[in-house]
Amino acid sequence: MSRAAPATSADVAALVDGRLEGPGDLPVTGVNSLDEARDGEVSFAKDSRHAERIASSRARVILLSEGVDAGAAGAGRALVRVADAERSLIPLLEAFARARGPGGPAPGVHPSAHVDASARLGEGVRIGPLASIGAGCEVGAGSAVHAGARIGADVRIGASCEIRENAVVHDRVSLGSRVILRAGAVVGSEGFGFRPSPDGRGIRRVPHLGTVRIDDDVEIGAGTCIDRAKFGETVIGAGTKIDNLCQIGHNVRIGRSCVIAGLTGIAGSAVIGDGVRIGGRSSIGDHRRVGSGVTLAATSSVMNDVPDGATWAGTPAQDARTELRAVAAVRRLPELSRRLRQLLEGKPP
Repeated sequence: MSRAAPATSADVAALVDGRLEGPGDLPVTGVNSLDEARDGEVSFAKDSRHAERIASSRARVILLSEGVDAGAAGAGRALVRVADAERSLIPLLEAFARARGPGGPAPGVHPSAHVDASARLGEGVRIGPLASIGAGCEVGAGSAVHAGARIGADVRIGASCEIRENAVVHDRVSLGSRVILRAGAVVGSEGFGFRPSPDGRGIRRVPHLGTVRIDDDVEIGAGTCIDRAKFGETVIGAGTKIDNLCQIGHNVRIGRSCVIAGLTGIAGSAVIGDGVRIGGRSSIGDHRRVGSGVTLAATSSVMNDVPDGATWAGTPAQDARTELRAVAAVRRLPELSRRLRQLLEGKPP
């Protein structure tokens, strides 16, 4: 695959399979928002609200969703018509990312890194400064372990993975191919399990002997923690994306292609189906089951099992339509209270 980024407006149109309206020779140097774009940077307008800002933008090459009118502001610019301007940004951003190169550590093992003699490194592996690879580890071809990352003993890392700065992968964890752990993520730490001591004078830790399995194409955000199972596995299904600062408890099983936004907490032994979308700062109780295709609004607090395909919101979470009706009713309470007080005082409401 070529590492060349698009150089002209015509290149942009070809890359995103768009219809070019206007000059094809305008130079292209990067991507930015309409408000912050500089000369040479491509921007986008996904709807009429965005299109209103085209007139004041310095961007001369703009991805424009079908049906969106740039008006007089489009004159002299290269407008690239696509079905969805925001979605068409993805291949454009990917092209510029490839052009910048892989970043991170250089090929091979940095002199300051520690790689146990029993570890096996695939072709093209990159190990950064002060990184540590434990005994019995396998690191797949093309993977990178960035500066300060720590990989425990008997860890399996697939091909083309990125273990970013200061991430930690504890003993016996397995990662599939193309997994990304962002900076400071921790996978396989001891689960949060305690019971009162028999003499009633303290709290006794419950050992966690299990592991974590992360399947292919998963991304784990910065500062996110995924606990190892008490026994068996904590599982993150293929293609799932987890944001920064999330907590995944022991023995949790998350399905394929889920999207989990930041500050979400999932308690131990919860089961999440495939294709679930979880809004930020949500919480899911222990042993709860969230069906496939579910959407949870931001700050949802799940205390009961959620059926397949449902959309829930609120605390405690319930069907979103029921929750919205309840919120609307609560907002009417001050006025209803005022009217009731007037009636009790014999005044006309």
